[in-house]
Amino acid sequence: MPPKPTIIAFDTSAAHCAAALLLGDRVITRIDEMAKGQAEHLMLMVNEVLAAEGRTWADIDAIGVGIGPGNFTGIRISVAAARGLSLGLGKPAIGVSTLEAQVYGLSGVVASCLRAPRERVYMQGFCNGPTTKPALCDMRADDMPLLPAKAEPQICGDAANEVGALMGWQPVAAQAPYIVGIAKLARARMHSHTTRPAPLYLRPADAAPPRDPAPKILT
Repeated sequence: MPPKPTIIAFDTSAAHCAAALLLGDRVITRIDEMAKGQAEHLMLMVNEVLAAEGRTWADIDAIGVGIGPGNFTGIRISVAAARGLSLGLGKPAIGVSTLEAQVYGLSGVVASCLRAPRERVYMQGFCNGPTTKPALCDMRADDMPLLPAKAEPQICGDAANEVGALMGWQPVAAQAPYIVGIAKLARARMHSHTTRPAPLYLRPADAAPPRDPAPKILT
């Protein structure tokens, strides 16, 4: 691998298509907001990001992909794309959670949060790496991850103000768009990663089983 590898990263775990192209110390990002149509839009967008920098898939050394938590269908779209590209190109694909990516570069004890359906939040604690497991939490103090109070915890994410007020944690801004964190974490792990990316699901699917009785088999 080159000393400064070229990394492409993408994510469709929420209402967007996001991509980052890491070229040595330079990073190019693109985030297209969209509620649906990510499956048709993703590869077109990523190809445009590559072409704008005069790169092709042959120049890519590794692929970073967001594995969630988030929208079930969106996560499957990007993870399946990363797996297919990895197989076709013979290059590693590294899955990175959004919770970890959005606190990339922050120091100290920091909790990462993302809004979830039904007024809940996805949460995980970090301090130079994960300190708690990712979890789906109710907006209650007794359901939040346990962080050492003496460490003056910080909170980062789209529900940081609400969780911070509830827990007494200091809201902080991410250092860069989370898709940049996915790309940089993928670069850091590309030599040691051995497993295929897999979706990070923290809640059951919203779809309910059909209520109609199963059809009878006539003999």
